[in-house]
This record gives sequence, C-alpha cells and structure tokens, in this order.
Amino acid sequence: METIDCLIIGSGPAGFTAAIYAGRANLSPVLYEGIQPGGQLITTTEIENFPGYPEGVDGNIMMDDFRRQALRFGTDIRSGIATAVDFSSYPYKVEIDKEKTVAAKTVIISTGASAKYLGLPDEKKYAGKGVSACATCDGFFYRKKRVAVVGGGDTACEEAIFLSGLAEKVYMIVRKPFLRATKIMQERVFNTPNIEVLFEHQTLGLFGEEFLEGATLVKRKGEIDETEVKIAIDGFFLAIGHHPNSDIFKPYLETDEIGYIKTLPDTPKTKIAGVFAAGDVADPNYRQAITAAASGCKAAIEAERFLKTK
Repeated sequence: METIDCLIIGSGPAGFTAAIYAGRANLSPVLYEGIQPGGQLITTTEIENFPGYPEGVDGNIMMDDFRRQALRFGTDIRSGIATAVDFSSYPYKVEIDKEKTVAAKTVIISTGASAKYLGLPDEKKYAGKGVSACATCDGFFYRKKRVAVVGGGDTACEEAIFLSGLAEKVYMIVRKPFLRATKIMQERVFNTPNIEVLFEHQTLGLFGEEFLEGATLVKRKGEIDETEVKIAIDGFFLAIGHHPNSDIFKPYLETDEIGYIKTLPDTPKTKIAGVFAAGDVADPNYRQAITAAASGCKAAIEAERFLKTK
C-alpha cells in the first residue's frame, strides 16, 4: 500500500493553496481532485474580488493558475474521488474511487460544499449566464438590473439585502406564506423599498436567449386559485443552503447539524491529530475563495508541524 506524507482531498482554492504550502515545505503532497476539479469557482464566469487580479479573472483561468502553481512545487495531482476513509488507526487510510486504498500520515480535507439547487434543467442551461448560488461573488454584475433570490431563511434575506444595494429590483421567491428568517432579518427585508417578496410562489422554469431574461413562476400551486406568473429578471440567485461534502468523514469527525466539519477554534485541526479541514467543508459563515485559500495555508503549516513531531 502506498504511504503518503501529506494527502489533500479536493482541488478548490483551499486544496491547491494547501498543496502549494505543503510542496514548498517538501512534504511531497498528493492531491486528489475530486468530483469537480477546480471546485465551485469553475462555475463562475468572472471573479473580481480575489487579490492579484485587478481586471477580474475567469474562474477556470484562476483555478488553472492555482493548479500550475501547485505543480510547480511538486504536487502530485491525481484524478480520483475519495469514497471512504478509516481514521481509526495510524497512518490513516483513504479509499479512492472504491478501487484502491492509500495510507496517509496527514490528511487535509478540502472537499468543499455544494450549493443546493431546485433541480430545474434551466439552472444548468443558464449557469454563469444569470444563475448563481453566491450573491457576494456575482452580485456586482447585476448593478441596476433586476434579480430574484430563491429562499425564505436568513441566508436568502442576507442575499436579498446585499443585492438591493446593487440591483434596481430584487424579488424574493418564497414557497411558503411567511419568511423563516429571524425577525430582525425579516424587518430589514420589509423595510428595503426595492425588495418585493413573492410569497407562495415556486419556480417552474427560466427563459432567455443566450442569457437569462426571466422566470416562470406558479403562485399557490395546487390551490383553486393557482396562477402562472412571469417576471423579467437578469439574475437568479439560489439561497436555499449548501451541503458540505463531508459524508464520508462523519463516522470519525464531528460536524454541525448541517454537516460542516468542526475544527478547533481558529485552527484547521479536527479532533483527530494529523487530520485537518480547510475551505468550505468547514466554513458555514464566509464561503469565499480568499478565506478558503487562507485556511488551506493554515492546514498545510499545521500538517508540517504535525509531521515534525512524528
């Protein structure tokens, strides 16, 4: 069985930054790219808020830059998905693609989190062309335009309020006849003039030529007064939550009720020595490329320190 000093699972900003630091520390890192090489950023057409790219950069190009920098410092980048782990004995075991198992002296988990979508075919059709799951990332592109936010919780309210400072009009598409958000968030939404809450509405589909131009909704679905509604929008933001890609680690690591891996305060350390979590899989609050990269840096530094003690 192959034994690896530093195994990195996942290839977003956290994973590649961890690889860069681990490579520079001569840890001979091995990185498995996972189900979506490059992470969530490859679905973003332009990133304007990452330092070092003053003119903005396409998400695919930025992640290719990360990848090439990791390769420069000797990272062994491999295709493959971690399908099971065994952290009960040292060195730790990680199964890849249900086919082979590797042993690892340190493990950096950077598997990210996947935004929840409604499951409409149109969401894929307009991905990067009007459909987004991150208002903070993409809101700037909708200045003076009309957008919709799907969801009725705190996250949806936060996204709508953020977008209200940029967009001309913000619709909130809420399936229930009320908001699930905390009272203070509800008050902020209702006190924002350019936010309109569409209660008891669900999305049937999206339409537009090359880019998103509008959404078809159904009001009071299944009721006697069910009606179809069309709204003109340029942006459609999903705010119905994220699912951390942490399921295979749950038998060994602590997670919160949603599934984010718990780490020791202000560190990437999990409760198992030598196993670290970085990026969105351990971050329910920020979920930004820059914060993910920072946590990947921390994880690699901690992995180096751990190996020195061994």
